[in-house]
Amino acid sequence: MRKNKSNKNIGIAFSVNLAFTLVEIIGGVLTNSISIMSDAIHDLGDSLSIGVSWLLENKSRKKPDDDFTFGYARFSLLGGLINSIVLLVGSTIIILRAIPRIIDPQAVNETGMLFLALAGILVNGFAAYKTSKGKGMNEKVVSLHLLEDVLGWAAVLIASIMMMITGIKVIDPILSILITIYILFNIFRNLKKIISILLERAPDGISIDEISEKIINTTEVVDVHHVHLWSLEGINNFVTMHVVIPEDIKNTEINRIKQKIHDILLSSGIHHTTIEFEFANECCIDGDCKNVIIKEDKHDRHHH
Repeated sequence: MRKNKSNKNIGIAFSVNLAFTLVEIIGGVLTNSISIMSDAIHDLGDSLSIGVSWLLENKSRKKPDDDFTFGYARFSLLGGLINSIVLLVGSTIIILRAIPRIIDPQAVNETGMLFLALAGILVNGFAAYKTSKGKGMNEKVVSLHLLEDVLGWAAVLIASIMMMITGIKVIDPILSILITIYILFNIFRNLKKIISILLERAPDGISIDEISEKIINTTEVVDVHHVHLWSLEGINNFVTMHVVIPEDIKNTEINRIKQKIHDILLSSGIHHTTIEFEFANECCIDGDCKNVIIKEDKHDRHHH
């Protein structure tokens, strides 16, 4: 259900962004504003990347198969990566176009800028609102695209009013650069998250040590090792682990322990779990036989 809503929201954002980009191009030519023209170029790239995100978000809804055994959820993450790169390129273009205008300010149509800015804030604000509550990285980056547009139009609105009052034309490119710097900060922050997920870094807020300690303290488990924790696309978290149990434990007890471990992991935000059980009197097949003394001590306590 969430995936369907996410895909619908990105589709709305794509349609709105593409339509208004055409309006921006015409408005930028008529007003001779670098803020509007730069934003039009940027939005054209946004529209293309959001369109790609829309397709990839739809692709991410496919269920696992023999080719992608974990499913297609990371296609959504790929959409976020593409969006971030396009934003980075677009922001660089804006700065490069705005700097010459600081050195040599040009006359602009402030009244036309003002009305176009109001329309831009309303249109892009609506699209940003539709994607603002998304949980996936793809929808979050799309929302950043649209938030950037809202802030950009707010800058155009402020610039047009200030130029009407003061007549200082250099305000237009200066505000454009300031907004772009703010957006670049957010781009790098999102890129860091996306790359961390792609490199299978452990999700924030989930501690392997705390989870292992809780499993050992609340079950008959002797030791937990070879714990590997990662996120598929920033929402679905996976974990694999080796769990050591007493060698004389009954099968019915193993099933109970397994269910208890699943409950502990679920409460920690981990929904997909793979557990390999090992008995205390056997060596880990991967050569990780740490905490042997701890294993024996706890095993002895169970006997007594």
